Amino acid sequence: MPAYIFLMHNDSTADEPDWEPYLRALQQAGVFEGGSAIDGGVCVRKTGKARPLTTHLAGYIRVIARDLDQAKAFLVGNPVFEAGGSVEIRELPRTD
Repeated sequence: MPAYIFLMHNDSTADEPDWEPYLRALQQAGVFEGGSAIDGGVCVRKTGKARPLTTHLAGYIRVIARDLDQAKAFLVGNPVFEAGGSVEIRELPRTD
């Protein structure tokens, strides 16, 4: 099954979202493959000037899903999504 990454933007209205119920539901469904908050960092290039750091990303979650529609369905209960925030869904192609 394909893997997808949910990239949560920092534009939700939730003050202190409770992630535990949502993550537990993904784990119980057997589709959760990890995730984390995203903090500061740096954007680098070997040569030339690097672009500015992307500052609107707040965290990510990796899931497995049959297709993009099923991945979208896994957003139900996501605290960022439920609070009106943006979540990018990107497929992570396998290279095996």
